Amino acid sequence: GERIMKASEVREMTDLELENKLVDLKKELFALRFQLAVNQLDNPTRLKAVKKDIARIKTILVERSKVQQ
Repeated sequence: GERIMKASEVREMTDLELENKLVDLKKELFALRFQLAVNQLDNPTRLKAVKKDIARIKTILVERSKVQQ
């Protein structure tokens, strides 16, 4: 999807869902960075949003792993 995920949505996802989402976002980030490199990025705000989502998911996964220990 093209939209930013809400923190509440992310927190409702299972670890597996988050891991899968992270893979998707990293693929999208790679594609966006490639577009940026060849000057064909028509949506620079999406790049920021993807980075933000990646950071948010990583933070939540780290928080959860601390809780489980």
